[in-house]
Amino acid sequence: MQEKLMEKFKELYQDGGDIRTYFSPGRVNLIGEHTDYNGGHVFPCALTIGTYGIARMREDRKLRFYSMNFEALGVVESSLEDLVYQEEANWTNFPKGVIWAFREHGYEVLKGMDLLLFGNIPNGSGLSSSASVEVLTGVILKDMFGFQDVSMVDIALYGQYGENKFNGMNCGIMDQFAIAMGKKDHAIFLDTSTLNYEYAPIRLEDAKIVIAASNKKRRLTDSKYNERRSECETALAQIQEVADIQSLGELDEVQFEKVKGAVFDPVKAKRAKHAVCENQRTVRAVEALKSNDLETFGELMNESHISLRDDYEVTGPELDTLVEAAWQQPGVIGSRMTGAGFGGCTVSIVKNETVDAFIENVGSIYQEKIGYGADFYVVEIGEGARRLS
Repeated sequence: MQEKLMEKFKELYQDGGDIRTYFSPGRVNLIGEHTDYNGGHVFPCALTIGTYGIARMREDRKLRFYSMNFEALGVVESSLEDLVYQEEANWTNFPKGVIWAFREHGYEVLKGMDLLLFGNIPNGSGLSSSASVEVLTGVILKDMFGFQDVSMVDIALYGQYGENKFNGMNCGIMDQFAIAMGKKDHAIFLDTSTLNYEYAPIRLEDAKIVIAASNKKRRLTDSKYNERRSECETALAQIQEVADIQSLGELDEVQFEKVKGAVFDPVKAKRAKHAVCENQRTVRAVEALKSNDLETFGELMNESHISLRDDYEVTGPELDTLVEAAWQQPGVIGSRMTGAGFGGCTVSIVKNETVDAFIENVGSIYQEKIGYGADFYVVEIGEGARRLS
């Protein structure tokens, strides 16, 4: 793979100079959805699929970007004087946003770069292809420009800052954090209110993680993601009139029942209920995993999907079809949507001996009901973003 990308880089940009190779994974969240901007816990892991990058510093201030996933766009040129969001700049707004974020935090990028990317994360799948590009860009900037005091947590935060402030997507910290801080065969139990985290080993001796991509394309900035965040912020503000809290993640279910009457709109009350209950589910799920209680972990995954369907309303017929078909299959320990919703992916834990039948049966049900196919990936948990060579 790296040799093929290097050949393409030299074809586009010529040989010579200090050409470096990088990798940034995608991520899947096992449980804890729409909690990261509500001060709750999440439980993501980095994957072995992701985004490869070939980069070389320039002597001028020109930026040249090329993606082998969007070859029709050709080389997209920009400059360090032109770090503004432009819709026609397409995917290059993500690396530009990170360069801008570094600058906003006092790290001046004085020279441009040539950059080639290739991602084997399905675009629009909900496995965080955009965050993968952002963290990749941060790793490149740290490495090429010698920003030694920039930590991997900083890179995650600057990626989020660029997506929030430059690209106008009010995402939480989970995606960038999981991609920057990933550890092989471990998920990250992250308290998004404090960024305290611990690595939890994922021991699936007789089971696999199976991702099902719905192939319903969606752009988060065009979705109701920002609307959901706004609804939670309104609910929090109303609860704060009667409770001394800074985030919905501070409440458990009993406490929420006592204060939910402060939320005037029943829809916003449902959104807040999901944020509170999903956070508690995530805490219990990690406790179950530590006790090797995979059955309880799977039940909590299922409950998570139901809450995302009924209280948060971010699933839709595609994701519901995939999950409900999964629940019917032998050997399925748990299944839920993962990511922001509105399309994207599901994540299932499936016993080894039934994985092939699971893919065939769920794929057939989905094709018949939705009218087009889903793609399936049996994934492994990998390391975080890094330089390769």
